[in-house]
Amino acid sequence: MKLRLAALNFSTALAVLASGAAYAQDANRDVTVVLAETVDVVEPCMAARQDVGRVISENVNEMLVEFDYSNGGLKPRLATEWKQLSPETWEFKLRPGVKWHDGKDFTAKDVQFTIERNTAKKVNCEVGGKYFGGTEFSFESPDPNTIRITTKPAQPILPLLMTIMPVESAEATPEAEYTRKPIGTGPYTFDSWTVGQSIVLKRNPNYWGEQPQVEKATYLFRSDSAVAAAMVDAGEADIVPSVSVQDATNAETDFAYPNSETTSLRIDTRVAPLNDRRIREAMNIAIDRQAMLGTLFPEQAQIATQLVVPTTLGYNADIKPWPYDPERAKKLVAEAKADGVPVDQEIRIIGRNGQYPNATEAMEAIMAMLQEIGLNVKLDMYDVSVWNNYFVAPFVADSGPTLTQSQHDNATGDPVFTAYVKYAEGGSHSMVRDPAVDKMIAEATAATGDERTKLWQALFAKVNEEIIADIPMFHMVGFTRVAPRLDFEPTIAANSELQLSQIKFK
Repeated sequence: MKLRLAALNFSTALAVLASGAAYAQDANRDVTVVLAETVDVVEPCMAARQDVGRVISENVNEMLVEFDYSNGGLKPRLATEWKQLSPETWEFKLRPGVKWHDGKDFTAKDVQFTIERNTAKKVNCEVGGKYFGGTEFSFESPDPNTIRITTKPAQPILPLLMTIMPVESAEATPEAEYTRKPIGTGPYTFDSWTVGQSIVLKRNPNYWGEQPQVEKATYLFRSDSAVAAAMVDAGEADIVPSVSVQDATNAETDFAYPNSETTSLRIDTRVAPLNDRRIREAMNIAIDRQAMLGTLFPEQAQIATQLVVPTTLGYNADIKPWPYDPERAKKLVAEAKADGVPVDQEIRIIGRNGQYPNATEAMEAIMAMLQEIGLNVKLDMYDVSVWNNYFVAPFVADSGPTLTQSQHDNATGDPVFTAYVKYAEGGSHSMVRDPAVDKMIAEATAATGDERTKLWQALFAKVNEEIIADIPMFHMVGFTRVAPRLDFEPTIAANSELQLSQIKFK
């Protein structure tokens, strides 16, 4: 059976399948969501990780500004309006009368606290590290419902950046450690967390906005896609945000959608033999990406040439996919070996269990292809809590040469969400050390209009063709299973957040 894949336009992906017979409306207003990965932290500043974001983002903790994934553009959330006062300064008017879940008032001090905490190294927040690295902030609050944010360098898209930072309570949130019971302003309160088993959210009766239909949400963790999908069929669950292509077989319940994710392997360019460009090129042309489509990856996925999707501003269409050429790859390895490059050094693939469907099988296939061209490659698959130590700076010490399995989401349409974190020397995911790259990122970040587009295109050409910092794989397609009793269609956002307030009942 084939699922119908929705068309993708700017930051929009609606996937609607022919609907089967609707179930009779169920009086039960509780839902069960099954996630592929165990949520090991519930800290809102870690919501850039899909497992955390699907629970916390816009459910418990809200953003200042909301990105409209269905129609494109920005819309008010905790901020009702915003304007640019100067190239460096933006003013945000905050929604009056909003209460935290503990009954305290939401004010400008909470916004300042959130930004400062996200960018403080002592907490190591992923949201701050991914999207605000290299930016200095200062603040002014003429009244409790107004905040003026000044950045250095200038951030011409600061309102867009505010769509990915969950705001936290200055009074209720630990300053220097992760919270275990987040206090938010959102339509759901954080009720309980049984580590390794479940998380429960309950509807907030005092929410400032419209009351959602879902009364309670229980999140369960099942790494086996077939098991998770079967739970919906058995009436034991309502939504599985990520099922494998092999399990997406029911046109009544399954939705296919481009999900803005790009899979890749990050190359540690700092150590031998991976610090030799010939080895990095050899690894890219050793992989038969076309053979993986329709087997390990959905046939609708696109072979990637860079870490942003084609709808992102600054995507460089002139970068061509790496050809599959194992014979040339072997020659490059032999040439490097003749020049003294230690090609026999063990290279470890650091994989992440459940990062996407068939993640382990994909890494096993890549390992075999790299071994075939004469490289000494070993695969280590880890749960996210261990994998994160390899993926996020300061990185595991003395880990040797590594290729780290990665899946990067850029759903909001600008490379500022990708470039610094992935390629700047100070980026929390970056293993590139190139002053020219840092300069290019700074210039593109501050630019606007056509100049911004051209500068990002030049950056992607440099890191993908000249440096070869990654092994790009695929722009992904996601599959979600939804119980027939729900009126819910996943969008491009479903891979990073799952707003319970958008779920209705038939």
